[in-house]
Amino acid sequence: MDLLKFFKYVDEHQTHYVSLLREAVEIKSVSAWPEARPEIVKMVHWVGDRLKKLGATVEYRDVGEQELPSGQKLALPPVLLGQLGTDPAKRTLCVYGHLDVQPAAREDGWATEPFQLIEKDGQLFGRGATDDKGPVLCWLHAVEALQATGQDIPINIKFVFEGMEESGSEGLDDLLAAEKDKFLAGTDFVCISDNYWLGKKKPCITYGLRGVCYFFIEVQCAKQDLHSGIFGGTVHEAMSDLMYMMNTLVDAEGRILVDGLKEQVAPLTPEERALYKDIDFDPEDYRKDIGTNCCIQKGDKVGGGRGTGARGHWVGLRYLDIGSNRCIQKGDKAETLMARWRHPSLSLHGVHGAFSEDGAKTVIPMKVTGKFSIRIVPNMTPESVEKCVVEYLNKQWKKRASPNEMKAFMFHGGRCWVTDPHHPHYQAGARAIKSVFGVEPDLTREGGSIPVTLTFQEVTGKNVMLLPVGACDDGAHSQNEKINITNYIQGIKMLGSYMNEVSKISE
Repeated sequence: MDLLKFFKYVDEHQTHYVSLLREAVEIKSVSAWPEARPEIVKMVHWVGDRLKKLGATVEYRDVGEQELPSGQKLALPPVLLGQLGTDPAKRTLCVYGHLDVQPAAREDGWATEPFQLIEKDGQLFGRGATDDKGPVLCWLHAVEALQATGQDIPINIKFVFEGMEESGSEGLDDLLAAEKDKFLAGTDFVCISDNYWLGKKKPCITYGLRGVCYFFIEVQCAKQDLHSGIFGGTVHEAMSDLMYMMNTLVDAEGRILVDGLKEQVAPLTPEERALYKDIDFDPEDYRKDIGTNCCIQKGDKVGGGRGTGARGHWVGLRYLDIGSNRCIQKGDKAETLMARWRHPSLSLHGVHGAFSEDGAKTVIPMKVTGKFSIRIVPNMTPESVEKCVVEYLNKQWKKRASPNEMKAFMFHGGRCWVTDPHHPHYQAGARAIKSVFGVEPDLTREGGSIPVTLTFQEVTGKNVMLLPVGACDDGAHSQNEKINITNYIQGIKMLGSYMNEVSKISE
């Protein structure tokens, strides 16, 4: 491959690439909004049409229905399966990405309209810019640039693009299992670009992810909302019960109180700890990025510290949500990173059914639902975590002795994933990064969850790699999500170079 020719073409077409990302961001493909389901379908077909223009064959697979918590059933958006090249002499790469996005609204605190791509100071702001529409487009741009410069695509590519990742990837696991010996047959490697650099300047390759288990606690006290002036004092209120239940999950130091969870965590080995030594990460810079209400102070060692194993000081250093009053261990890079990547965390996310608008409303809600999640790690499974959490909450409810109705259950669960970062596939990724950025990438894990990663690994039996495009400050899932123009353009070059390196793997 003539990389210089390829790189030059990419640099000359930046305006075109930005305009296509603008089109993609304007499609409100929010999987959490039932009313936006047609927009997700539109987005899937938008990408499919562009794959067809590149010469790929495209299929749209039906994956059934989704049942919402309200009981409403809604058709799931189709999964796009695309194939470019079937040369048996070439390596075959499976590429996964998602086309849905998180909810967003100007009133949430966005400085710009979230579904309009706004360019400012070398950054492209818009929902989905970095998670995951921008990286998906990087794959398409890389193929188009190679074709436009008269170069052969050095590998066969199978594309799997879905529209429900932000809502649990419903239906995808079953589809992938069904396609194991069909569409996915012949896959040599799998690559996913749906995560981020650890920092702002140095690229990385990711070999591990935490899983996630999302829970609901429902409490009902009446058949309808009640006037607090008329009924207050005579009703055992559901909100009081819910606050009690939510407060039993973590203590004042953020330690998870659910019985039986910490015993499941895999012990830290010396070999694993050594991987953190040379990673480019500054805890002080990390603290500043989180927010001004944060502090640094000494705390207990985290799982494995001083040879205690996973059960010793498992959550002395905890990872809480961005912007919280969190404390990290002063100057200890490895402990901070392990708290983000390889130890569980529990986050409270919200309450549904209660009054949440501006102003005041004197109502007793008839039913409230508390929402929280647990990020899980090896050797935890969604099944084992669900059992522990539900049993624990039922035990706490019994202590409460409330006359109200309570139901605790897991809404969805995704497994964690870890692979060998020294595999030849990862070495190919590292060479591609160095050809574009001139540095060796860091090998990292990540605290977020992409459950389908493990599914791909199990279904194909092949090595899976996370090759991120965006930077740590892109604000995925947050207000003012963005991608740097340099990351977007250099990401196209990186993925093109990566295709070239994959073609050379001779394992």
